[in-house]
Amino acid sequence: MDACRSRAFAILLLAPAIVCAGCGISRGVATPVQSVLPAEAPSGRFDAAGGVTLPLRRYPAVAPRKAVLLALHGFNDYSRFISEPARHFARHGVETVAYDQRGFGGASDRGRWSGAQTMAGDFLAVLAAVRRDHPGVPVFALGESMGASVIAVALARAPQTQLDGVILSTPAVWSRDSMPWYQRFGIWAGARLAPGFTISSKNYNIPPSDNPAVLADAANDPLMIGETRLDHLDALTDLMEAGQRAAPQVRQRALLLYGLRDVMMPRRPMIALFERWPSDRGDNFRYALYPHGYHVLLRDRQRKVVWDDVLSWMLRPDAALPSGFERRHAQVLPVLRAQP
Repeated sequence: MDACRSRAFAILLLAPAIVCAGCGISRGVATPVQSVLPAEAPSGRFDAAGGVTLPLRRYPAVAPRKAVLLALHGFNDYSRFISEPARHFARHGVETVAYDQRGFGGASDRGRWSGAQTMAGDFLAVLAAVRRDHPGVPVFALGESMGASVIAVALARAPQTQLDGVILSTPAVWSRDSMPWYQRFGIWAGARLAPGFTISSKNYNIPPSDNPAVLADAANDPLMIGETRLDHLDALTDLMEAGQRAAPQVRQRALLLYGLRDVMMPRRPMIALFERWPSDRGDNFRYALYPHGYHVLLRDRQRKVVWDDVLSWMLRPDAALPSGFERRHAQVLPVLRAQP
């Protein structure tokens, strides 16, 4: 198999396992690139159902507080993903709270998969605590990749949840019906014949970002998970299917962000998502498509453009996004279907 076909096959087979910054990136290699994320310890913990402890990180507003943002990380990542944008948000009056989801980062059950509904329940519980601790302040939620799907599943389960807005950044929505048959079969067979076997993308050039510092951080951070069990891959696919069904049902004001250079959540599943997207979402949903964006938009080289869009959307809801990359609902599918 030639190099191009081999890489294409790897993307199709492994992509659901690498919809995050760090999965499959080799660790222990000294990379002469300055980190974009400061070293830090969790600032607290959340005691979740079943006795599981989830580390919390808080980034207080340094300007008069205007809003609070609850942030959820992607697959194999953890709450430190939001550190750099959170400091930018803090200067503009937005406090950020993030936690390590079950099975990831420093959570007490690291390495275990608890299921979409349990993770969604954790989000609703942490959100309730954040609202209780910040009465009278607008509260928003941001999810990256898997985190976006967890939020969507939670809000579909509890549609009356009090939330002032939702940001879905490159949501993980690669459902089985948008996969080729051999990818579906590989995930199904692997989870049943060798559930504990792990796979990694480290032998393939499948970049989550155009920012070398992101790759260095992921490669050298011991809290990142670099190898994915096949049964976790199968379960992640279940979550992505649930996320694809749930995302269009979100009733809260929402902003969807997607990078057109994303190879980890490529256009095919995004097209499948929008082909079933109701046309009556109206002004409830807004969409930003970044021509030079990769999977981890909040950490790409153009990340500050995305940060400013998120801030504008939260604090100035009637204003156009400053990047100019906002698209109307009717424009999204034509842009996604256009050749890169």
